[in-house]
Amino acid sequence: MTELHPNCVPLAPLLGTWRGGGTGQYPTIDDFSYTEELTFGHVGKPFVSMIQRTRHGVTGEPLHSEAGYLRAVGDGQIELTLAQPSGVTEICLGMVRSTSDGLAVELASKYVGLTPTAKEVTLVRRELSIVGTGTADGPTLISELWMAAVGQPELLHHLRGELTRQE
Repeated sequence: MTELHPNCVPLAPLLGTWRGGGTGQYPTIDDFSYTEELTFGHVGKPFVSMIQRTRHGVTGEPLHSEAGYLRAVGDGQIELTLAQPSGVTEICLGMVRSTSDGLAVELASKYVGLTPTAKEVTLVRRELSIVGTGTADGPTLISELWMAAVGQPELLHHLRGELTRQE
C-alpha cells in the first residue's frame, strides 16, 4: 500500500468510499432528495483525489458528478481543483482541522470557470465534516454546499448529505 504523503495526514479520515442520502433546494428549482457516493483516494503525492456522484432519490437517475483534487499545502491549508461535466470548474481555498468529534474541511471558491454553455455559477462554499468517530455506528460524513448561481447573487444553501463509510 502506498504511504500517505505527510501533508495529507490531516485528510486521512476522508479516505475511502462514502454513501448516503441528502436533500437539495434552491430558489430556482423544486426541492429534491438524492443519493450520493463520494470517494477519496491517494497515490502518495500531496493531494487526495475526490470523485462525487449523485442520483435522484426517487427515480435513481443520475443527477450530478464532479471530480477533483484536495491539494494539501501544509499548516492545515488546502486547495481544491474541481471539474464538472456541466461545464463548471472551481478552484477553492480552505482549511482542514481536527475537531473533538472528527474532522472539518471548509472551502470557498477563489475562481469559478464556466464553459459558454454552462449555467451561471459565481460563488461556491463547501463543507465536509466527519462526526461521530467514537460511536458504535461509526463516523458520518456530512457534505454541504452553498452557491450563488443562476441570478441569485448571495451564497444560498443548496445541498446537505449524510454519508457512511463503505470501504
